[in-house]
Amino acid sequence: MISALTDFIWGKLLIFTLAPIGVYFTVRSGFVQFRYFGRMFGVLAEGFGGRGGNEATSFQALALSVAGRVGAGNIAGVAVALTLGGPGAIFWMWIVGLLGMATSFFECSLAQLYKDREPDGAFRGGPANYIERGLGPKIGGFAKAFAAVYAALLFATFGVAFIVLQSYAVTTSVHTAFGVSTLLVGATLAVLAGIVILGGARRITQVVEFVVPVMAIAYVGIVAYILISEFDRAPAALELIVRSAFGLEEAFAGGIGAALLQGVRRGLFSNEAGLGSAPNAAAIAYVRHPAQQGLVQSLSVFIDTIVLCTCTALIILLSGVDIAAPASDGVVLTQTALADHLGGWAESFLAFALFLFVFSSIMYNYYLGETAVDYFFKDNRRAFMAYRAIAIAMVFVGSTANLGAAFGFADLTMGLLALVNLTALVLLAPIALRVLADFDGQLKEGRAPVFDPARFADLRINADAWRLHESDETSKG
Repeated sequence: MISALTDFIWGKLLIFTLAPIGVYFTVRSGFVQFRYFGRMFGVLAEGFGGRGGNEATSFQALALSVAGRVGAGNIAGVAVALTLGGPGAIFWMWIVGLLGMATSFFECSLAQLYKDREPDGAFRGGPANYIERGLGPKIGGFAKAFAAVYAALLFATFGVAFIVLQSYAVTTSVHTAFGVSTLLVGATLAVLAGIVILGGARRITQVVEFVVPVMAIAYVGIVAYILISEFDRAPAALELIVRSAFGLEEAFAGGIGAALLQGVRRGLFSNEAGLGSAPNAAAIAYVRHPAQQGLVQSLSVFIDTIVLCTCTALIILLSGVDIAAPASDGVVLTQTALADHLGGWAESFLAFALFLFVFSSIMYNYYLGETAVDYFFKDNRRAFMAYRAIAIAMVFVGSTANLGAAFGFADLTMGLLALVNLTALVLLAPIALRVLADFDGQLKEGRAPVFDPARFADLRINADAWRLHESDETSKG
């Protein structure tokens, strides 16, 4: 029943709505992900400076969201897409990623707009906020129920399923590379995760701010070495991806539907654009204008799908591994391909890299689960402690999980989560476009955009969350 429902959601609903909605957001925003691509790096650079207190910077929010996007989806997910959909699936992952950059801009800008300030001075927010308060005037009391459904799905998908899935990926990888018991690896990972989780959101952002850049640079560096070594074969691999996407490659002819389905499914699993997960991380940042964090999170989708997923795909396609007849799951397939390029030590490297990827992803998944708990229990310390115990237990459970069952449950809840969030985004698009117009207008006037909540007094935003620092207040026009 779960399989049939999952196939219906992905094969009949999302595959025909995700891309069109991405096109709609791209066109309505004036191709925001392309015209402001360079500015994304400028906004990100501003976030390297600390703000003090519990306010996270835009870079810390980016690191937290990248921590979630970069993990099993980039390593196991890409391998699964290749084995089930062929090389063409990667092309459709690219398309989903490029369109998803606009979707991510919309949802993360809205999350910033409707964020709340916590008692300790930190920020919290996400789709539950913009669904309840943004849609309230449109659909009345149904908005709160709609938000509650979203929060429940967020908890099930990220707070439980993805923690299990990420744990499974790393325990399998370490076992393959070093022969260490998966239970021992799972117990170790649970202890390390518990140390960080018990420190709360502030400690999580501090950890991922360091871990994410290190792991991403190391992984891209390895791929760069492989591409240099296989320079003469790399263009053919990229051509194979494009040809297979349209059924022009004989070895994969007739697989257009599988390539498209797997590309969309695994693309969304990897970059999460439209799921409503990244907005929960985007809301924690202090920025002068909501659109700024929207741009930063749009860059996160590019890093995940266009850069890191392509890295994994090329590692596999340029190896001697036969993706048409895989004898192992996604994690082991990637490890085998990497070892084919670099020798046996590469398995150890990937196991270590995946450990960092997954460790940071678990921190992110926990934070999203905590955000869902906060929506229902409003800063209840006992509820948080109970969930922390559950999250740590799920890390250990992942060491004994079945990959097919884990992916199957995650696919179902992720599909439902996407449907809820995308519906809300379409209904709230006029508000997001109004925020973008305010940002565009200030830039055209030659000013650094600064958000003035008074201009949006008709919306149910929390003005207290938009108390800007004195230096930014003086920039208001």
